Amino acid sequence: MKPRTVAARSRAPYAGLLLITVAAGLASRRFPDGQPDWVARYAGDTLWAAMGFWLFALAAPRARTVVLGLATVAVAFTIEASQVLHLPWLDALRATQAGALVLGQGFLWSDLLCYGVGAGLAVFVDRLVSR
Repeated sequence: MKPRTVAARSRAPYAGLLLITVAAGLASRRFPDGQPDWVARYAGDTLWAAMGFWLFALAAPRARTVVLGLATVAVAFTIEASQVLHLPWLDALRATQAGALVLGQGFLWSDLLCYGVGAGLAVFVDRLVSR
């Protein structure tokens, strides 16, 4: 059976989606008072997963959408699970602003749900954009 060929995604829309997602995610953390509590609490993690999807789409423009979605969830879940590890060098990295944004600071079960929702939303948007 021949593998299905996938047309390469145009990188420009995904770069734009990446920038918008990063800006929205940072704003959700920076300005929590202007949002409903559930948005302030969960939007950043949801958008973090969508950002991961856009990065994967930029890196592998020919990858199937489902592969990008699964890779996004796998990486997000792995990073979240790593938060139960408290190695000195890893905690020092997480103490930096960049480290905290990328690696998080403490394990939360709700983050796993947010990552699934964020990846799912990105898959949905990807299907709209790639049409």
